[in-house]
Amino acid sequence: MQVQTRAGSPQKDQSRGRESPPAARRFWNWVRDEDSHERTLYLNGVISDETWWGDEVTPKMFKDELFAGDGSVTVWINSPGGDVFAAAQIYNMLMDYAGRVTVKIDGLAASAASVIAMAGGDVYMSPVSMLMIHNPSTIAVGDSEEMLRAKALLDEVKESIINAYELKSGLSRTKLSHLMDAETWMNANKAVELGFADKILFAESEPAPADAMIFSRTAVTASLISRLPKTPKPKTGTPIAALEQRLFLITH
Repeated sequence: MQVQTRAGSPQKDQSRGRESPPAARRFWNWVRDEDSHERTLYLNGVISDETWWGDEVTPKMFKDELFAGDGSVTVWINSPGGDVFAAAQIYNMLMDYAGRVTVKIDGLAASAASVIAMAGGDVYMSPVSMLMIHNPSTIAVGDSEEMLRAKALLDEVKESIINAYELKSGLSRTKLSHLMDAETWMNANKAVELGFADKILFAESEPAPADAMIFSRTAVTASLISRLPKTPKPKTGTPIAALEQRLFLITH
């Protein structure tokens, strides 16, 4: 999750000779059941504090549509995360909403999106979905004092995120901090076991133990390195550029 915003590429308004924002291309929408009057939100996209590209979910857009109705709300999440402060706002709106909120993760709830998922009274995960938690990050430029201020900010943001995870999972703050340090990926079984989720979608029985189903960037990288040839022969080794590309794909 990022403690920052990003700028997008504006489009040129040919009629007036100036730039205008790109046309909206929303990959999320509300669906209302006419019989039960329950609403479903499909949240598929990057979490952003304002719309730059047209495919983000922003706090203002979310609030306008959340409080446009009442009754129970189901939020389907498939998001890689995004801006941590925007996610915090959306989390607060869901927690403050008078109706019952159910969260269902059908693909990925990573980084800042995992914070939003914690707002569900019940959190369900598809058996093929993933949930990922890690430390917040930012970009800072300046002298050593500026770097120290950036670190202090990240430390406080991490503590605020742990508040949401602790409230939902019941895990200790130390345990949660370690999971975030390791950039922890959880399948549905492990998420239920650790308390981040309540139930697995479509499952008729309790999930089986999944002690070996939790992994981190460090573990995956170490596993890959252990499989590389110790003393590669000339012209048969792995080029460094190819290796770096593989590591990049795995860690991102």
